[in-house]
Amino acid sequence: MQSKQEILTKVYEAFNRREMDAVLARMRPDVDWPNGMEGGRVHGHEEVRAYWHRQWSTVDPHVEPVRMEDDTAGRTVVGVHQVVRNLAGEVLMDRMVEHVYSIREGLIERMDIVEPDAHPHADSN
Repeated sequence: MQSKQEILTKVYEAFNRREMDAVLARMRPDVDWPNGMEGGRVHGHEEVRAYWHRQWSTVDPHVEPVRMEDDTAGRTVVGVHQVVRNLAGEVLMDRMVEHVYSIREGLIERMDIVEPDAHPHADSN
């Protein structure tokens, strides 16, 4: 079985190539995914597919993982350099974010986007 880091590296590579089926194949059928563009969350392969179709019809995102580590809760935290361009190629956003993954039995169960100033994956008492 591949490590979480190997799985996620392949997911980012496939996402950036717009190989949607390859990314969805790494997700649980009932995946819980953030809708970073419109707000809220989408659930399951078909909702994620529809969300990405809407996203890619208006912007061209590229996400490059720069670090990966597991937190104390067993989630995988990925520091991501995110560049979003409009369809004409102009940069709309260039920033660092964190993607926090829950992976079960080798498949992504949930992903959350954490803004640079927030750290919900840190232990709180």
